[in-house]
Order: sequence, then C-alpha cells, then structure tokens
Amino acid sequence: MRTTNELYEQYISITQKAADFNNAAAVLGWDQEVYMPQKGFAHRGRQLATLATQAHELLTSELYGTLLQELAGREDLQDVARSNVMLSLEDYQKGKKLSAAFVETLTEQTSRSYGAWIKARRDNDFAVYVPELERMIALKRQQSDLYGYPQHPYDALLDDYEKGATVTMLDPVFEELRQQLPPLLGQIAAAPQVDDQFFFRHYAREKQFEFSVKVLAQMGYDLDAGRQDYSEHPFTTSFAPTDVRVTTRVDETNLASLLWSSIHEGGHALYEQGLPEEQYGLPLGAAASLSIHESQSRLWENCLGRGLSFWQHFFPILQGVFSDALANVSATEFFKASNKVAPSLIRTEADELTYHFHVMIRYEIEKALLEGVLHPRDLSGVWNEYYHKYLGIAAKDDLSGVLQDVHWSHGSFGYFPTYSLGSFYAAQFYEQAEKDLPNLKEQVALGNFSTLLQWLRIHIHQYGRRYRSEELCARVTGKGLDVSCFLHYARQKYSAVYGVELKA
Repeated sequence: MRTTNELYEQYISITQKAADFNNAAAVLGWDQEVYMPQKGFAHRGRQLATLATQAHELLTSELYGTLLQELAGREDLQDVARSNVMLSLEDYQKGKKLSAAFVETLTEQTSRSYGAWIKARRDNDFAVYVPELERMIALKRQQSDLYGYPQHPYDALLDDYEKGATVTMLDPVFEELRQQLPPLLGQIAAAPQVDDQFFFRHYAREKQFEFSVKVLAQMGYDLDAGRQDYSEHPFTTSFAPTDVRVTTRVDETNLASLLWSSIHEGGHALYEQGLPEEQYGLPLGAAASLSIHESQSRLWENCLGRGLSFWQHFFPILQGVFSDALANVSATEFFKASNKVAPSLIRTEADELTYHFHVMIRYEIEKALLEGVLHPRDLSGVWNEYYHKYLGIAAKDDLSGVLQDVHWSHGSFGYFPTYSLGSFYAAQFYEQAEKDLPNLKEQVALGNFSTLLQWLRIHIHQYGRRYRSEELCARVTGKGLDVSCFLHYARQKYSAVYGVELKA
C-alpha cells in the first residue's frame, strides 16, 4: 500500500503536467492576441484545442479521480495538501461533465470567434462576427446543460468564474445599484463640472508607453518576471508567478486610454506574481476567483491610481514627459479630471460610478442570450436600447458599441458580473488597508507602494484558492461582501472631486 506522501506526489505530477499543457496554450493565446498574423487563426485554433484536450483528459481520467478519492480519505493528509486535493476533487467532478470532444470543439470555436471579432472590429461591422458568435453561444448553452444548474442556465457559467454565484444572488446586488447610484449621479450632475479637456491633447504613443512601464515598475510589478505589450483589448496572462504579462492599448488623443488600462492590468499582474510559486499548477497556486482578481485590479486602478496621493507623486514625472500638453495643469486638477463622472460608451474608459451600468447591461444581455430570448443578430439594436435606458447615450457605430469587448469571442459568459463584484471588494479591502496602514496615503504620495503590496500579499495573494470570495473577504475585513462600503467610498471621494457634500 502506498503512503499518503507517495499518492500526493503522484497527484502533484498529474496536476502540474496538466498545468503545463494549459500554460503552453496560454503562451499561444498571448501570441494570438499580440503578434500572430491574421491568417494564423485556423491552425492556432487546432493547436490550442490539442493542448486543452490533453489537459482535460489528464484531469478527468479515472486514474486521477481514483487518486483524488483515495487522498481525500487519508486522515494524515496535511492542511495545505488537503485543501489542494479537495479543490481538485471539486474541479474533477465538474470537469467530468464535459467530454474531451466538447472541450476540443469549444476551444477551436474560441479561436474562430476571436478571429471573426478582430475582423469585425477592423471592418467596424458587427454582421461579420454574428455567425461565429451564434456558434459560440450555442456551445455555451450546451455547456450549461452539461454542467446542470438549479434555476437559470447562466448560473452554470457564473460558477466558472465565481464559485457559488447565481442569478438569484446577483439580481439583488444590481438592483441595489439601480436604486443607489442614480441619486448620487444626480447630485454630481448638479455640481460644478470637472474640466478634463487636457486629457484629449496630443500624447505621443511611445512616451505614453514608457511612462506606464515606469508606473508599473514602481507599483511593484517585477519586469524580470513580466512584460507589457500592445493588444486589441488589454489583458493579463500568467504562465507562472515568474512569467506574468500585461498588454495595453494607446490612443494618442486620449491619455486615459492607456493610463487606466495599464494600471488596471498591473493590479492583475501583481496578484499573479504574488501567488505562491511552490504551489504551481495546484489550486493554492491559483487566484481565489475572478471577483477577487478584479478587486486587485480595481484597487490599484481606482482606489490608488485615481487617488490624489498617487498623482502627488507621479504627476510631476508625467508633466516632465508631456510638458507642452500639461504645462498649466496641477496635480489636483489632474486628480479631479481623472475622476470626472459622465456617461460614456466604452466600458474600460468609464468612471467608477457609471461603470456599473456598463456591467449591468452586459449582465442583462448575457442572461437573455443564454435564455434564448435574444438572438445575436439583434444585439446592436438591443445594446443601444440598454445604453439609452441606463446612460442616456447610444453608440455611433459597432466599434464603440457591441464590438468593444473581447469576452464573448472567448466564450467568457458569466465573467462581466465579477467586474462589479471586484469593485465592491476593492473598496472594502482598501478601507481595511487604510485602517491597518494609517500612513498609507503619505507613503503613496512619496511613491512608496511596497507596504500596501506586502499587505495584499499577506492578506490575499498568499492563499490562492484556499478560500472562496466571501470567506476571504470576511477574513480580511471581518464581514462578507458589503456594497455599502463601495457607496461610502464613492461619496467620500467624489465629494472631494466635485467640492460638494454628497449625501446618501
């Protein structure tokens, strides 16, 4: 009879081999979005499908399942090992519901859908994308059925990104935002408005990029274990904590486009670089959830990156790079302009408050697509109906409307709600960090981010998937998700931005 240690070593070997396949696929995925020529999509889809299938077969084999069951019954399994095994057993039981053939088909479709999305964006024509999107949605409905769900087909896909999340849980969260945000936005609209016109002057592409890399490095992003490149849609990908890459995009007439996407992706990358390297390929070496991942990006982008202390340090440097465009601008004016609240078409460039309407729109659309009550060919019109309803605006074309997000081409249905959840967790974590680090703002104003990063490493990063989002939040802040923390943070911040007391 083999010892527990011998069984656990076999478990590690299989799990890490699957991780190797998945991370090799991730390298090809990164290349697909950054460097690959247009004609490469067909074969790249096959290559990715082969790797995904190999990983899936390893992690759903009878041998692996038997091994996990035996380990789960061993009383001498240590705490860290038990956490890994139980989480892997949960993944195994879910993964067994999808055949290798289905995983291969879905992966190949992802590459085709992404290629169609790229072409549709270049042509500014949603119709180019519709046939492949239809096929993707059909597969995601099939995936929901294979997983099974308690009430709504969307529940099965939500669980891939946020364990335990359901429509029943999320609907009240978004309903609270529908009730709470409009009065706050009304008070802001009635206040003297912020001038952000200097954001739309000319800012040279390479200088923007170089400045953003300096910001990332000072935040703590290890450039010996990562890099930044350009892509159609900013993203972060990780092959191991020692190789975590980010991308951004640049608009020479809109400084905000690169600035916030780079800081946002930097927050994701810091989380990935902070995961325990010794747990590579195992559950405790992976992020807790997508909402916790988003909490890290939104904390750095919004709580820090759009804060006055941040720009007290960085603005003189930025002003030195773009002396003509920013000659008569102060750090305080830059801080206020960075937080201007106004309805906008592009989710990734939206302010912190109206941003959640962008998420709600996508949430409602995804539910309707999964229910089958909305057809992909009607998305452009429905998209503008929602934007008019929630934000009073409509896209002038597909590029600034329904084609702006890459997520549906990847099959990432159920991802969008984690953006809002992440913002709420971010505000809650930041509130706790300020309590634990009373001179945090002073340190940030001096360009010292190491104390905050270490706090995040200790309280969040080191645990990997050991705790679900709600449990991790309770460990860090003493309570589960509390949307009122975000609303309190928003009232405080925007009172300072607009020079008025915003009331609940």
